[in-house]
Amino acid sequence: MQNYAISANIQEVQENKPPRPAGLRGRKREQTHARIQAEAMRLFFERGFEATTLDDIAEAAEVSRRSLFHYFASKEEIVFSAKADFPNLVAEAVSRRPADEPLLDMVENALIDLAVRYQTAQARDLARLIHETPALSAGDQAKYEKVERVLAKALAERKGLSETDIACRVTAATAIGILKLSTQVWLTGDDAGPEIFGTAAFAALRRVLD
Repeated sequence: MQNYAISANIQEVQENKPPRPAGLRGRKREQTHARIQAEAMRLFFERGFEATTLDDIAEAAEVSRRSLFHYFASKEEIVFSAKADFPNLVAEAVSRRPADEPLLDMVENALIDLAVRYQTAQARDLARLIHETPALSAGDQAKYEKVERVLAKALAERKGLSETDIACRVTAATAIGILKLSTQVWLTGDDAGPEIFGTAAFAALRRVLD
């Protein structure tokens, strides 16, 4: 499951994405945001995160350093903007599952669905960049925590349960643990998709629970 391998080949803006801007000025701002993000990621993949400076990014995107800060406060923010919508994608995947599906099946199948949709070379490059860069890996942990909260809420809503339902919270926490392990395995260089490990991990969990 790629999104078991939490990366995504998605071009997003900040975590609470505003409506698409109207008018010429809004479209230009959106285009500039996308260009900065795209050029920054290209440089990070080519040169490495630490070796790429904000000045390098501004020059590649053909904006001033001052203008760049109108869009992103740091290099870290640029990287995480490329996967900012992942929690929403998780919630949407859960919402597509049958409401009468057992919780464990629901979360596994939702993550597999994301894996099928978003497993790409670019997604793997992004996951590896974050995994191998200490300045990014700590921030990524906070992202996992947010995904866990969103996942628990989405499961509860799909089941018509309280947002604080303990079964949904435990299921979400367990699924995120499997997601992390799947990401690590996916980045070892094995050609098999991360959904292979994720499926095996859920099967092992069911054997423990039986």
